[in-house]
Amino acid sequence: MVKRGRPVHSQVRQNIIEILNFMGRGYGYQIYTIYRGAYGPVTLRLIYYHLKKGVQLDELKVEKIEKVKGEYSWGGETEKIFYKLGSNAKPTVDTKLKKFLEKKKLI
Repeated sequence: MVKRGRPVHSQVRQNIIEILNFMGRGYGYQIYTIYRGAYGPVTLRLIYYHLKKGVQLDELKVEKIEKVKGEYSWGGETEKIFYKLGSNAKPTVDTKLKKFLEKKKLI
C-alpha cells in the first residue's frame, strides 16, 4: 500500500541539519544566510518552516530563546530562537558546506 501525503524527508531540512552539525547551534536568520551562501537561493520563510518541522520530527531541538533589544521596524525587541541537532537528526559530512564554512571562517 502506498503512503498518502507528503514525504517526511526534505533536502532543505537535511541541509539545515548539515549546517547545525558543523556550527553546533544557530538561529534562524544565521542559518538562512549560511544556507544561501552554500546551497543557493531559498526564502527565509522556507527556512523557518523547516526549522519548525524539524523540531516536530525531533531532528532539531530548541536550545534557548534569547530576547534582543534594538531599534526594529516592529518594535524595540526581538526573539532569537537557537536550534541544535535533535535525536532523530542523521547528519552526513557535506564537504561542499565544510569548504564554504572554512572559507568564511565560520568553523
